[in-house]
Amino acid sequence: MSKSIFELVDQLPTSNLTVSMLNALDFVAPGEWQNTVGFVNTIKTVTGEDDEDLIQQIGERAIYLFNDKSQGYQTALWLYQTVDATDKALGAAALANKVGESIPLFGFLNSLTPKPDKAQTIDLTLKVVAELVAFCQINGIPGDSIGDFVSSLGEYSGESMIRMVALICVDGLIPLGPDFIQKSLSMMSQMNPQELDQNSTFKAMSNFIPGSSTGGKLDFIGQSLDSVKGWMNGIVSANALTAQKVLGNLQGFLEFSDDKLDYVAAFLDVATNYYEHTGTQTLARRLIERAVAEI
Repeated sequence: MSKSIFELVDQLPTSNLTVSMLNALDFVAPGEWQNTVGFVNTIKTVTGEDDEDLIQQIGERAIYLFNDKSQGYQTALWLYQTVDATDKALGAAALANKVGESIPLFGFLNSLTPKPDKAQTIDLTLKVVAELVAFCQINGIPGDSIGDFVSSLGEYSGESMIRMVALICVDGLIPLGPDFIQKSLSMMSQMNPQELDQNSTFKAMSNFIPGSSTGGKLDFIGQSLDSVKGWMNGIVSANALTAQKVLGNLQGFLEFSDDKLDYVAAFLDVATNYYEHTGTQTLARRLIERAVAEI
């Protein structure tokens, strides 16, 4: 890691397109997520402490744990970053002056190409696998502990919850439709290992996905998605989620016409990094909680 955990948390943006999108999805998990930024501020928020000496001790211990490569924290962060590192063709800089405004999507259509369903399905499933493996890394358990991960979903809150809400809405419902889970499972079951090998995100994170071959890893990816099917469907049905309902909330900061809906997912893909943003916050929280327990 080229940056320390305190630098990464200190440099999280207080407002940008990612933050606007996550705030717009608050209707699914009201009040769950606050955009906590700044390392010291995060320590105070997580612990409720205001004693400067104790905050210093907690911070130093958290940094030590993150830097210890025998722990899984750096790997977890790398996974969060990697599944977000798709082609950012539009670039954050080109959109920086738009923060706080309503962004007319049609101005960017020439730069966007909606992904084919198969590519979108691979992205969705790899984000599920990244979540699972990062969970295992953070908790020091084997990377194929699907049961432990599924059990933990019922306790998801805060930045972890809003990350999964965004996954369901932005990588599932909008690009793939209301039956996105079953559609993805069907598509993954018909996929051959060679198709998976051609995906750049899979190639990057392949070493961390359980399985002795690409075929074995493909099986694990399918099992991972199948394992979260019930939980995801529960979120969808409990909130009566539809693509139109999600898009209606996004129109608070995006302007788009109904005949360009297939471009919305492509735009959000290149213009936001919600997995990295909230993943950094999750990691900071877990490090701080462990540091408090150990000092």
